Amino acid sequence: MASHSDTLVVFFGATAGANGGKLGSDEREIILLVWQIVDLHENKAGKLQKCLVKPDSLELTDECKEETGLTLEDVVKAKPLDKVLQQFQQSVSSELKCLGRSSYTLCVNSPLVIRQALHPEASKKNLVLPECFFSFVDVRKEFHKCCPGAGPVQELNLNSMLEYVGLPAVSDQLIGVKEVQDMVQLVLHLRTKPHDHDFSRVETVTYKFDSGACSKTEMVNSETVIRARGLPWQSSDQDIARFFKGLSIAKGGVALCLNAQGRRNGEALVRFIDPEHRDLALQRHKHHMGSRYIEVYKATGEEFLKIAGGTSNEVAQFLSKENQVIIRMRGLPFTATSQEVLTFLGPESPVTDGTEGLLFVKYPDGRPTGDAFVLFSCEEYAQNALKKHKQILGKRYIELFRSTAAEVQQVLNRYMSTPLISTLPPSPIVPVPVLATPPFLPAASNTRDCVRLRGLPYTAGIEDILEFMGDHTVDIKPHGVHMVLNQQGRPSGDAFIQMKSSDKAFMVAQKCHKKTMKDRYVEVFQCSTEEMSIVLMGGTLNRSGLSPPPCKLPCLSPPTAYAAFPTPPALLSEAALYQPPLLAAPRPPQTTAHSPAHTLAYYPPHPHLYMNMNMNYTAYYPSPPVSPSTVGYFAAPPGAMAAAVAAQPHPAAAASTVLPQPGALVRMQGLPYNAGVKDLLSFFQGYQYAPDEYSSMVQMSEQARSLIQPKEWLCL
Repeated sequence: MASHSDTLVVFFGATAGANGGKLGSDEREIILLVWQIVDLHENKAGKLQKCLVKPDSLELTDECKEETGLTLEDVVKAKPLDKVLQQFQQSVSSELKCLGRSSYTLCVNSPLVIRQALHPEASKKNLVLPECFFSFVDVRKEFHKCCPGAGPVQELNLNSMLEYVGLPAVSDQLIGVKEVQDMVQLVLHLRTKPHDHDFSRVETVTYKFDSGACSKTEMVNSETVIRARGLPWQSSDQDIARFFKGLSIAKGGVALCLNAQGRRNGEALVRFIDPEHRDLALQRHKHHMGSRYIEVYKATGEEFLKIAGGTSNEVAQFLSKENQVIIRMRGLPFTATSQEVLTFLGPESPVTDGTEGLLFVKYPDGRPTGDAFVLFSCEEYAQNALKKHKQILGKRYIELFRSTAAEVQQVLNRYMSTPLISTLPPSPIVPVPVLATPPFLPAASNTRDCVRLRGLPYTAGIEDILEFMGDHTVDIKPHGVHMVLNQQGRPSGDAFIQMKSSDKAFMVAQKCHKKTMKDRYVEVFQCSTEEMSIVLMGGTLNRSGLSPPPCKLPCLSPPTAYAAFPTPPALLSEAALYQPPLLAAPRPPQTTAHSPAHTLAYYPPHPHLYMNMNMNYTAYYPSPPVSPSTVGYFAAPPGAMAAAVAAQPHPAAAASTVLPQPGALVRMQGLPYNAGVKDLLSFFQGYQYAPDEYSSMVQMSEQARSLIQPKEWLCL
């Protein structure tokens, strides 16, 4: 059998849009293929072949018509791409048989026709390309190897190469024919002395993307990484590799990005084998994946490692099994065992190595998160597992979707870096310093100096809202933007904004109502501070009027402030006490005038800083140029400690209620997401409790301690 270098098939293609150096950059389909066989053993060229191709979209750009001289009538009568490729194979095989050859290699003037035009189009049309289109030689690189003085490869073209070796260009004006004949001239010239070139520098196109793990210590060249944005949320690494079909992605080089809630945000970082492939990937900016266009930008190796890199030995061992399909399971019961998961998946989708192919995601203290990753040895088993999406395990439905090695690393990194409540200093030993808490919510008022935004995109942030407000941003009060989150801590699509006056609020409601933000129109209504406060505290505002929040119901007592208590001289800094994300912007301690020897911890009796299990948890953001901050989550002083200092006078606490004594604080773990205060009161029916203290914590008597494990406390 002859080697690949004994026979070349000089190959050329043109599309219905841009050609030359921009070939394939506009997603236009191929309309012309031209080829000619060159026998390197005999240094002879065969018969030139030319075929028109009928595109699915019967449209030619003016640029294409001018360059190719073709019209729409010419291509309408042609065969589709799959038929033309069959004709190409039959023609080449027949001619090779006559020459006594059995194998060949394609020779092109640029990799664009193979990597940017043929492979992407075949992928979109679900065509299986012949094996010959997965390897080729680039005549420019072969020429540069023989004649390095001709200039950089990127600057070489057929005319400059012919001129360098003293060969005349072909005078034929037909596009494709001229290029192929010029390439044949160069190939035959390089085969003669003094060059005697053998055309052995064969480039390959990868058949399939290989998943794998990436270490944080690995060196990643920033010139090989891109960021893809606008991906469908259910897309996998294989889908992204298919979008970049024709280009070679590094092993494990697709990292899907997750948002703050651990869900995919439509972005991915992709690492290619070299800068050349990265540059070709950038030319696919705004190409389509299904009906969505994908934005492609440059990224850095540091960004890639931040998402895809990992250091866990457990994850490395889990991902060490190659050529596995990874499925992510979400919503598992916290008590679920490996055997229960295997039983849920069933015998039709066996997990690789049984329990060794399962990886449960846990917090640093060992508590389960409800997520797990599963390995399958083939696509068929993975598809069978995906059919169980939203089926029930125990009393919960389970979500299943495709995942990647980079997502495994990212999820594990995210959960393992989550700060635990237990990392805070224990309350009985270290008291809480004073926090000068700004009044985020003003006293309730009927003045309609606020606006409500409804229908915000769930991905909208403070910057998007400020951009949406436009020139009206200057009329927002400091700390006047309030993002409303639901009970799961996710964006609800609502926000409230405090304006400097009711006239300003009226103008915003008139000017911004039903303006679009990220392809969604947003409703803007004028409202009062009282209405805003009630909604932010968990009430509802709808056509039926206002419904008070749970903490305002008659059966519940309003929250009260906590008493002050003395602090020893050795105080930890607030930044040490409240690690992010519990307190994003530490505030300076407040010193009281009546007792210079002590710093007192005081909880201001502001009703809007107390939150209830049924309320909509709210994140507060200030207006620029102040840095963003969040409401502080204060550790409650224990009953014993508060009682010890209750006798000490404090002007600010004169009207406040000290923590009752005796008592015990308990922490409940594993509550349902929709559990409310009524559910908790029902759970502890028959036990004594202090009703004044449940809005920020639940205080239980010694009788309740027997129901909950010791040294536990409940923070609502």
